[in-house]
Amino acid sequence: MQNSTKANKTVIITGATSGLGYSCAEAIARSGQDWQIIIASRNLSKVEEAVRTLIAETKYPNIEGMSLDLASTASVRQFVKNFLTGERPPLQAIVCNAGISLVSDTLYTEDGFEMTFGVNHLGHFLLVNLLLPQMSDRSGIVFVSSSVHDPDANTGMPHPQYQAAKALAFPTDDDNNANIGNTGRERYTTSKLCNILCAYELSRRLQKQQSNITVNAFNPGLMLDTKFYRDCSESEMSAFVANVPQSIMDSARDSKTMGNALARLILDPSLNGTTGKYFDGLEEVRSSDESYDEKKATELWESSAELLKLSPKEATLVQ
Repeated sequence: MQNSTKANKTVIITGATSGLGYSCAEAIARSGQDWQIIIASRNLSKVEEAVRTLIAETKYPNIEGMSLDLASTASVRQFVKNFLTGERPPLQAIVCNAGISLVSDTLYTEDGFEMTFGVNHLGHFLLVNLLLPQMSDRSGIVFVSSSVHDPDANTGMPHPQYQAAKALAFPTDDDNNANIGNTGRERYTTSKLCNILCAYELSRRLQKQQSNITVNAFNPGLMLDTKFYRDCSESEMSAFVANVPQSIMDSARDSKTMGNALARLILDPSLNGTTGKYFDGLEEVRSSDESYDEKKATELWESSAELLKLSPKEATLVQ
């Protein structure tokens, strides 16, 4: 049992009620590093249940839950307001873990953005930009991406098709065609590319301002023990598995192991100062060629700020 010590730094983890995010929170709770851990997710009852379970399992008391719906800019802004009004240790880490993949229909966020792009990219983009002024020196930000962003990874998923951010936010695909499943998977792989483009661009902009805040991207690999595929019917899941190369299936990972690897990017002092990198589990590797396209990253960043109507005060890194 750990001693009930007072936390001296705060980490926010999105989508941590189960799976990878939950395991990341558990690893941080067991680290002995005195973090205030915030579980941020849209389903408050699941958030509260996750907090109770984590405290019971780890015997670590400094864990709390907050409501955050990344499909609503109003919710993101309210989350930040609620965070600022609370008495918490300095914000030292944000783990952008939450994500969705829709293969059965095209849905839209509260603000009218295509849901996959809206949640996986825009919601986190807004959250991070609003919280940047609150982050302490030598803080860390991690965007959870995926190997599906890389056309050369042979994942069995459609290749990402990056367009201008506004085209991704407001797609003109024929949603009634029989290929909506493939369209949904393509939107997902593209959103995972956006996560890396965003991470690298944020890292570059912070370095230009001589900030010590680090930003990295993380690939947990294929994990079949999570609730990520909840939107898939049994037949859709079977089709997905059938398309995944056997080599990928054989190397499938579990969320607990990858949760520890994700937490390492926040906890490991040897990574202090490491920024603008891509980690496949514990290993730093090169991401796709396209992910290093600075022109696309700049367009994504500036167009996202415009889509979200960031004020000049909020958009301090939009230059």
